[in-house]
Order: sequence, then C-alpha cells, then structure tokens
Amino acid sequence: MADIITGKAYVLGDDIDTDQIIPAEFLSYDPTDPEERKFFGMYANVGVPEGQRGLPSGDIPFVPEGEFKSEFKIVIGGKNFGCGSSREHAPLAIAEAGATVVIAEFYARIFFRNCVNGGYLLPCESVERLVEEISTGDTLEVDLDNAEVRNTTTGKAYALKPLGDVKPIIDAGGVFDYARASGMLDK
Repeated sequence: MADIITGKAYVLGDDIDTDQIIPAEFLSYDPTDPEERKFFGMYANVGVPEGQRGLPSGDIPFVPEGEFKSEFKIVIGGKNFGCGSSREHAPLAIAEAGATVVIAEFYARIFFRNCVNGGYLLPCESVERLVEEISTGDTLEVDLDNAEVRNTTTGKAYALKPLGDVKPIIDAGGVFDYARASGMLDK
C-alpha cells in the first residue's frame, strides 16, 4: 500500500457497528468466490441508518444502488467504530467497495484486528475528533510516514496516531501472508 493515500472522504458518526457495515442478510455470499465477493462491496454500509450516512448531510449512500464500488476511498468514523459482533466480513465489505483506509477516534478492538489480520484496510486512529471537521466528498491525503491526514478541500491537517507494526502485515495481505513472507510459517 502506498505511503500517501489520496481519495474522497465518507464520514460516519459514533458507534457504527458491524451489522450496519454489512447486515447479516448479505453474509450468505462466499468471500472466496470472486463473483460473490464483490457483493460485499455492493452492500457495504447499507445498514447505516438514514440521517447518518455520509455526514454532514446524512443521506449519501456509500455505494450507489446497483453498483459494486464506491467513489469514497477513505472512511472517517467517530468513537467505537466497528463495534458489535466479531464479523470479519465488515472490513472486507468496506475494502471490496474500494476504500483503503478507515480513520476513527478509536475502534472496537476486534474490528481493528480483523482489518489487520485479513489485510483489508489500514485502521488509522485520529488524535482529535474528525467527524465534525471533514465532510463527505472532501478530498483527503493520508500521509502514513508523517502520521497525518490533510484535507485538501479545506487546507487543514490533522495528526494520526502511529500505526506501529500493522502496515507491513496489511501490505503483505494479512497476518498469514506476512508470517509466510517473514519465515514464521512454511510457504
């Protein structure tokens, strides 16, 4: 994954749970089958209630109806992003829609680990609350080396907490691919 990621922001609020990210009715798709896996992207964030989708307006779908990909590459969340079940399909769904980074105040730990273990998304944590600072559709640059996100629409920059050792795991494609590549597991 690039060290600078540029894309449009999609803003959600607090306590976005995994059932909102990918409702249970869409878990019948097989993530190992490419023809079915794409449906996780189609249905990413469809469970987020009206008024809370694409803030501040609250009525912007993450993925247009009938499409498989989103125009939004960076998801901004508030507190407790990815709470709820241990559903590993949640970060997969966001990634299948085309997003590469989620920036939140803090995560439910299981969501954070599922992002890393599956190699799906970079789960960055913001130093300050961003859901009132960034609007859906703003263009952002996430600079991983300098732990910063720049809103090129407004010209403001915000600090991110260091990623630590998770980026190489995500770059490798997940924890098992990382373990194989680093000699911890047989290839």
